[in-house]
Amino acid sequence: MVKFARDNLPTLKKTATYYLLHVTVAALVAYAVTGNFLLSLTLSLLEPTVQAFAFFFHEKAWQRWGRQAKASPALAGAST
Repeated sequence: MVKFARDNLPTLKKTATYYLLHVTVAALVAYAVTGNFLLSLTLSLLEPTVQAFAFFFHEKAWQRWGRQAKASPALAGAST
């Protein structure tokens, strides 16, 4: 688990700050709509928590795609 955290530290930090921003915005919007603090807090924690996990894996997929895209031209040139 420590190796996983160390290897993914930049992405984990980015995910955490995105999560805090998302929760804050969602709480403000939910409160503006409902006028109920407890309900707005509940709603604002549920959706961004799911989004934070989705964002982490989305970011990892983009990193992998970027590495493959950089490797492809080199492989194409070597086979010619």
